[in-house]
Amino acid sequence: MPGGRMELWVVVPAYNEERSIGATLRRLAAQTDAGFTLVVVDNASADGTGGVVRAFAREHPELDLRLVVEPAKGTGAAADAGIRHAIASGATHLARTDADCLPSLDWIAAVKRGFGDGLQMVSGPLRPRTDEFRLRWWERRLLPAVVSLAAMFGRLRPGNRDRSYIGPYVMMPGCNVAITAGLYDRAGGFPRTRIEDVHEDRALVNRVRTLTTSYGLRKDMVVFGSVRRLRAYGLVGTLAWYADHRYRPDVVDIR
Repeated sequence: MPGGRMELWVVVPAYNEERSIGATLRRLAAQTDAGFTLVVVDNASADGTGGVVRAFAREHPELDLRLVVEPAKGTGAAADAGIRHAIASGATHLARTDADCLPSLDWIAAVKRGFGDGLQMVSGPLRPRTDEFRLRWWERRLLPAVVSLAAMFGRLRPGNRDRSYIGPYVMMPGCNVAITAGLYDRAGGFPRTRIEDVHEDRALVNRVRTLTTSYGLRKDMVVFGSVRRLRAYGLVGTLAWYADHRYRPDVVDIR
């Protein structure tokens, strides 16, 4: 690894994910490359999320799993808390996924390849999970279509076209992103906000774009995401939600 040994930490923010996080933890424990430390951030959950994580850690001592608590509600606040904890503990590289997602079995290996190729921030495809619901054939295509449309709108969005940006806009979903510790610090990290207020992943990408062009997408870095929000919001509502929260449902945290 250029510049010395890579200390990779994976951060998983979790809010009321008692029913979902076990599958995510099992997928991370089964990675083909086990060279990482995992930190789950319990974002003031009101259910048994923390207990599920602690029990999993006891049952899988081979997995270096930590649990921290962030009382300030919000995906940005929780992700930042986990990453700051990791950096303070010696992390040189960070990857994030979410507690309702299933990274592909070679996700860690793909993250490391991206860094090894010189990227300082890297993301990849987001595909629909097929284990939550019985998906019809068109539903399997819907999540990738939503991501593609959101990426296209992102390139056209005025807020993503400021002259201060030295690199092009690239959509990097927060559930499938990795970044070096140095760049994260320089960029100021994820804004410590609620998802209702700011899309923290877009904000971080735009902060990075003012600093470097060393970021990009890798086709082999695949994460399978939950379709529960898509089902609850509908296609139009989901697109409007990702377009600066033009759709605001009564219940944001779909469980």
